[in-house]
This record gives sequence, structure tokens and C-alpha cells, in this order.
Amino acid sequence: MPSSTKNGTPPQQREGASLSHGLKQRHLSMIALGGVIGAGLFVGSGAGIAAAGPSIVIAYTVSGLLVMLVMRMLGEMSAAYPSSGSFSAHAERAIGPWAGFAAGWSFWILLCTAVGLEGIGAAHIVSGWLPGTPEWLWVALFMVVFCGTNLAAVKNFGEFEFWFAALKVGAISLFLVLGVLAIAGVLPGTDAPGASNLTDFLPHGSNGLIIGLLASVFAYGGLETVTIAAAESEDPVKGVASAVRTAMWRIALFYIGSMAVVVTLVPWDSEEVVAKGPYVAALDHLGIPGAGQLMNVVVLVALLSAMNANIYGSSRIAYSLVQRGQGPRALGRLSGGVPRIAVLVSCVLGFVCVLLSYWRPDDVFKWLLNMIGAVILVVWIFIAVSQLLLRRRIEREAPERLVVRMWAFPYLTWVALAGMVAIFVLMARQPDTRVQLYSTGAMTLALAAAGYGWQRARAVR
Repeated sequence: MPSSTKNGTPPQQREGASLSHGLKQRHLSMIALGGVIGAGLFVGSGAGIAAAGPSIVIAYTVSGLLVMLVMRMLGEMSAAYPSSGSFSAHAERAIGPWAGFAAGWSFWILLCTAVGLEGIGAAHIVSGWLPGTPEWLWVALFMVVFCGTNLAAVKNFGEFEFWFAALKVGAISLFLVLGVLAIAGVLPGTDAPGASNLTDFLPHGSNGLIIGLLASVFAYGGLETVTIAAAESEDPVKGVASAVRTAMWRIALFYIGSMAVVVTLVPWDSEEVVAKGPYVAALDHLGIPGAGQLMNVVVLVALLSAMNANIYGSSRIAYSLVQRGQGPRALGRLSGGVPRIAVLVSCVLGFVCVLLSYWRPDDVFKWLLNMIGAVILVVWIFIAVSQLLLRRRIEREAPERLVVRMWAFPYLTWVALAGMVAIFVLMARQPDTRVQLYSTGAMTLALAAAGYGWQRARAVR
């Protein structure tokens, strides 16, 4: 069922009108660049290497190709219809209000939980530097800082992310340069490793590769933030188009390139890869004084950056849903062009997740983690289906809006959908991810039913 209209304008186009437009093009460009270098890459990739060995490069390449297709589809729709609701607004436009409801609120739950998880990760690093200080206190401090940042004008969020992203980009670029020099044998004090660490390419067979593939898929989560932020930029269409068109080389360089450097330099079964993280382990292996601790600073920045971005993203998704009549009105109130109540609620829920990790780590917190385990894949499914339906409509009604076009439409869209279904099948084969798949599926079905009920109730009124 298509969305209702008022004065001929769909709600997805109206909902961003009252938000401020304080993000400059330099903010959006750096958010797009730095958003690729997420906490999942720095923190979560170690477990993937331990499972897949050197074949983690193949895993990141395959999942990277899928992400490129998803970003291209999302970019096409977001350039045509910029909205702080991003894929949620597109799903409503293409499929119906129930789809926008399910996609939006499931992603909101994911982001709020991620805020807490990233706070825990950042606090763990700082308490390691300052033994004896309670981790929850550091989480609370980080939450207050970034909640305050997001309560103020959106340009403050943009400035924080600009400098966070600049540091991440600079650090990983330097890491890649040092790694390539070491592999080539021209870095002073190091010997070229050759292919000695690559001989056992599939140490755990296809099952290890599957685990690495699943880990790499979830490491790419967070790329959607740039399409949410674009609605508050000076030129949303230009910003989205630029971010999407450069996504390919960013993914290839930062993700696939850095994985190739790590597994070439460090034995895949080194305990330090998981204990310290692959980047710190690689730099320590090279014996560069202080480099490992410096990378820990970068990991901290990545976690804080993700925390900041997820508070922003969750508040805008909630605001967009409410503006489209799909949530409590209080979350949609604006003050100074900022949905401040939505920001506060998102931060509070994030901190509740932190408390649950201390109070109920083995039941409630574990259940919550399982529930959000496959949300990003559900969102990608909504993106692909929405693009399949919207593309024909845009070509027929407003072809001038197709500033960004999906490659080889509709064939590559169907290829991407097939890839997502294949990942679901792989998740069902693994005991740990099977629980996540079923838990996320149950939450998605519950939200879809609630959204359909909301849709029917509004239709009756």
C-alpha cells in the first residue's frame, strides 16, 4: 500500500523540512570516508582472521562486493529522495508503511544497543590505561559528552565526525604504507615475510571461511549513516552521489587492503591477533616503538566515533518515523532544528544496555545481542526490494531524479538479493549465528505485524 499524501507531497519528502541543514559538504565527505573505517574493522576482524586464516581476504572481498551493491542501491534512492529516514522512508514509499515501520524501528534498536556496546569497548581501553577506574563511569562520561554534542546544533556532530574520521583515515593509511613497505622488505629493521604466513590459506576449511564471511558482513555495518546525514547537508543530492561513487575504492583500500597486509605480516593463529586486535598485533610484530599503543588510541577514536554517529543516526531515524506517523509524537519534537527528546531517549537506552551487561549478562543482555545479530541483513533486504520497486516508478514518473543509477539494473539487484539469502542460509548452518538469525527474524516479524496494525488503524481513522 503506498504512503498517504498531503497536498500531493509524500510524507517522506516533507519530514526533513524542519531539520537544520548545518552539515557542510566537507563534513559529509569525511563522514562518508571515515564511516567506512568502523569499530567492526578494528575490533571484530580479529575473530574473523582466527576462524578463516588468510582466506579472510576472500571473505572481505565477497562481502565488500555485496556492500558496494547495497550502497549503490541506497544511493540511487537517497539521491532521488533525500530523507533522514533513509532506507526506512524508501521502504515505506516502495512497499508500504508497515515495511518502513519494521525497517526503521529494528535499525533504531540496533543503533541504541550499539551505542552501549561501543561505550563498553571504549571504556575497556581507557580503564586498561588507568587501572582501578570503573568502566561504567567512563561509559557514563562518554555518553554525557556525545549526548551533549548531539543535543546541540547538528554542525557539532559534523565537526566531531570530521576530525574523528580524519584521524582514522590518516592512521589506517599510515598503517597500509608501513605494512606494504615491510612486505616489500624496505622497512628498516624488518625482513620481508614473503608468503610464509599464507601457506595455510584455509586452515579450518569451508566452515572457517563461512565464519569469516559472516564476521566481515557485520563489520561493514554503519555505512548507511551518510545517507541519513545527507538530509541535513547543504546539498543532499550532491553529497549522496559523491559518497556512493567513491564507496568502491574506499572499501577495497581500507578493508580488503588492510586484511591482506595483516595476514601477510602476522601468522593467522597468533593469539595476539584476537587479544590485541589485528592492527595492534601487526604493528607490534614490526617492532615499531609505541606503534601498538598509538593504534589503541585510534581504536578508541573509532569506537567513540561510532558511538557519536549511532546516537545521531538513531535520533534521526526515530524522528523520521514519528514524522511519518509511526511512533510516539514526543520523539518528533524539534528544538533548534534538533530532535532533542529522540537524542535523549536513544542515549538512555544505550546506557541501559550497558547496565544490562553488568546486571544480566547471561540472559537479558545475551538475548538482546542475539536479537540485533542479523538486523543489518534485514535492512539490506528492505533496501534491495525497495530499489527494485522504486526504480521503475522513478523512471516512469520523474526520471530526472536518477542522479545515481544502480549498475546493470535489475540483474545486479537480484544478484545482491541472492547473496543476502545465501548469507541467511549460511547463518542457519552455524549454531551461534542460527540463534541470532531466529531471534532477529522473530523481532522483525513482530515489528512488521505491529507496523501493519498501525497502518490499518490509521486507514480506519
